[in-house]
Amino acid sequence: MQQHMIDHEVTLSFRLECMTSQSPPQNKSSLLMLRVPPMALFAVFAVAMWLLPDILPVRFTASWMVALMLAALGVFAAFGAQRAMGSSWRTTVDPTERPPLVTTGIFAIVRNPIYTSINVMVIGLTFAVPNGIALAGVVMIIIGSQLQVRLIEEPYLTATHGQAYRDYCEAVDRFLPGIG
Repeated sequence: MQQHMIDHEVTLSFRLECMTSQSPPQNKSSLLMLRVPPMALFAVFAVAMWLLPDILPVRFTASWMVALMLAALGVFAAFGAQRAMGSSWRTTVDPTERPPLVTTGIFAIVRNPIYTSINVMVIGLTFAVPNGIALAGVVMIIIGSQLQVRLIEEPYLTATHGQAYRDYCEAVDRFLPGIG
């Protein structure tokens, strides 16, 4: 049993070392590579927003319903974008894998439709339960999405797909069409 634990720790240490020693340039952005799937983070945020009405009074108004529909649209769009990725869908970057570059469908409109959709969901939840905690949460989610894409995923995709990914970046905006 003890030997198994030691082997597991060595494997884990080796895997983390491989993850942090990737090219292009080594920098502190590799410290951001958390192995928590983004959808799990957003699910926790959604549950927190769902529980807040027990603490803060919320009226079921038309604007509240619109906010929930916006959140639902974000959820369904995220799952649709995940489905469109097919075999390329991953929750985190794994430098040992080389999934194909997806540039068709929704990915021909924006490069990161999953992050865009999840940000729409979180904004909808924030409008449904407008308070300081929700606002802080949406700001953190949007900043986290920006950091994940710019510091982790884009360098990985550039290293993996080279000029094809650079051409894709020139043709398609990051999060919103026409904005970037």
